[in-house]
Amino acid sequence: MHFYSKKFDVIVVGAGHAGCEAALAAARMGCSVILFGIDIDKVASMPCSPSIGGMAKGQLVKEIDALGGEMAKITDKSAIQFKTLNTKKGPAVHSTRTQNDKNQYHREMKKTLETQTDLELKQAMVERLIVKDGKVSGVEDATGFGYKADAVILATGTFLDGLIHIGDKTIKAGRAGEFASCSLSEHLHELGFNMGRMKTGTPPRLKKASIDFSQFREHSADAVPKPFSSFTESIPLPQMPSFIGAVNRNSIQIVRDNIERSALYSGQIKGVSARYCPSFEDKVMKFPERESHQVILEPEGVDTEEIYASGLGNSLPMDVQILFVRSVRGLEEAEMMRPAYAIEYDYVNPLQLQLSLETKKVPGLFMAGQINGTSGYEEAAAQGMMAGINAACKVLKKEPFILDRSQAYIGVMIDDLVTRGTTEPYRMFTSRAEYRLLLREDNADLRLVEEGYRLGLVDNDVKKEVMERKRKIADEIGRVRATVIKPSEDVNRYLTECKTDPIKTGVYLDRLLKRAELDYCSVEVLAKSPEDIDEKVSHQVEIDIKYEGYISRQLKEIEKFKTLEMVSIPGDFDYAGVHGLSNELKEKLASVRPESLGQASRIEGITPAAISVLMVALKAAGRG
Repeated sequence: MHFYSKKFDVIVVGAGHAGCEAALAAARMGCSVILFGIDIDKVASMPCSPSIGGMAKGQLVKEIDALGGEMAKITDKSAIQFKTLNTKKGPAVHSTRTQNDKNQYHREMKKTLETQTDLELKQAMVERLIVKDGKVSGVEDATGFGYKADAVILATGTFLDGLIHIGDKTIKAGRAGEFASCSLSEHLHELGFNMGRMKTGTPPRLKKASIDFSQFREHSADAVPKPFSSFTESIPLPQMPSFIGAVNRNSIQIVRDNIERSALYSGQIKGVSARYCPSFEDKVMKFPERESHQVILEPEGVDTEEIYASGLGNSLPMDVQILFVRSVRGLEEAEMMRPAYAIEYDYVNPLQLQLSLETKKVPGLFMAGQINGTSGYEEAAAQGMMAGINAACKVLKKEPFILDRSQAYIGVMIDDLVTRGTTEPYRMFTSRAEYRLLLREDNADLRLVEEGYRLGLVDNDVKKEVMERKRKIADEIGRVRATVIKPSEDVNRYLTECKTDPIKTGVYLDRLLKRAELDYCSVEVLAKSPEDIDEKVSHQVEIDIKYEGYISRQLKEIEKFKTLEMVSIPGDFDYAGVHGLSNELKEKLASVRPESLGQASRIEGITPAAISVLMVALKAAGRG
C-alpha cells in the first residue's frame, strides 16, 4: 500500500455535521487533521429539514457555541427564520429554532474548513481502518491509498451500507444521489463491532410556484431575531415565513388504500424507525382515529424554488406519492422536485464506547453522530465536537474531556448512549435532562465558556466577558436581596397597576420579584440599579430569584449525584467476583464497564441494592 507523505494527528471520516465539528475542534487544539468526505460539494449538507435547533436541540447548539464550536455561527449566517419556542412556559424549556438556507449553510461551513489552519479537506471514500497491535493507525481509501494518524474519528452519518426505499424500488446510497459506504460497514463487522440497522426518511420537496399558499396559514419569524451564537452581531439574510396546513381524510384514505405498496409496511425495511418522528404511513396506521395531520411548508433557501413539505414523509412509490401530495388542499397542482424516501443504514451499538466516545474495542478510534444510533444535526454536531476534543486530548496526552449530566445536555446525551445504549434513533429531549432548570439555553455560555477556554477553543476576551457578566449577575442578585421596598403611595399604585397586592410593611425586593405579576422591569421601577444592567444580566437575575427554590433543590440533587460520580471503577474490575449481584447484572456491568458508581447506577436494571453491593465490593478491593 502507498501512503500519503504526511502523517496526521487525527483523521476524520465523514464531512457532515459531526465530522465538521470534530475536525475543527481537533485542529483548533493544535492537531494536524485531515477530513474526508465522499463528496465535498456536500459538506455539512442538510438532507432532511433545513433547520437547526428546537426543543432540547437548541440547548445543544448553544453548548457547542459556548465550547468554541461552529454550528451556531454558521446557523446565524444562513438563517432565514428565527423562532423561540415555548415562550409561554418556564425558562428550562425555552428553545431556539431556525429555518436555514441549506446551500448557504454548506458554503459557509466549507469556507470555514478550507481556511482553518492545520486542517485539510479531501474527497475520498474510506473503506478500511488500518489497525496495528490492536490500535488504530490510519485509514485506507477506495483506491487502496493509505493515510496514517494517531487517532481516527468515524462520523459516517447514514452512509454505512445505506439503502434508499421508494415503494418497492431500492437504491444503494448514503443520501439521494450519493454513494453508500458498504466496504467500511463490512470492515467494522470484521473487527467485531456489534452493529444494528436503523431507518429514517425525508419528505418530498415541492416547487414553490406550483403551490397555492392562500390555502395555508402563514407562520412568520420572530419580530426580533435572537441569534444562536454569542459571537453574532447581525443577521445577514432576510427572514422568510413558513406555511401551515393539513392533510384531509382523502389523503389518509389514499395512503390506507396503498399501504401494502409502502416499503415500510411491505416488510421491505428492516431498520428500526424513530417513534418521535413517524412517517405519514405510521401516522395513518398507528393513529386511525385521526382525520387530519399537520403539514408545514418551509422554504429551503432564499434563492431556490424548493419547499420542504414537513409532515409528508413516506416510502410510497412515485405514482402514489403524486396522488397523495396533490390530495392536500393547496397542493392540487404541486410539482415534486424531489420525492420522499426512506433510508436504512448500519450503526454501531454505543455501549461499545467510552464516555470520551473512544471505542473500547480499538484504542484511538472514536465515533460520532448517526453511527452511534442518534438522529439529528444537533446531536451529531455535539458528539462530533466531543470526539474531536477527545481525539486531540489523546494525541496530546491529556486527560479526556468529559461533561457529566449536571453540566450540559451534551453530557446527558453521551451518558445515555454509552450507559444505556439505544435500539431506535436517539433524539435529545428536555425530559431526558434531570437538571434541565440549570441547563438552560440562556446560561450555556456561563456554564461552559471557561471549559472552552481551558481547551484552547475560546479566546481570552470571550472568557473575560463571561467572567465579568457572572460578577455583575452576582452583584445585582445581592443588591436585589438586600434592598427593602417600603410602602408608599407611588409603590402601591405601581403594584396595583401590575395587578398584584400592595404592601403594608417593608418587603425585600427579591420577595416582590418572585411574584408572578412582576419581572425585572419592576426592579428598575422600584429600585433602579446605580449602574446600567444589560438584558443578559437582568435575565439571569430574574430567573435565579424567581426559581430560587427549584434551583436550590436541583443543586442539592446534584451534590448527591456527584457523590456517586466521584467513586471511580477501574476498567479491569472483576464483576464476576462480586457476591450479591445476579448473573444478569454482572453481565450488564461487564458489558458497559461503567467508569464510576454513578454511571453504574444508570444502567438499565441496576437497583439501589445492587449499587450498595458494588460499593462494598469496591471498598473491599481498596478501590472505593
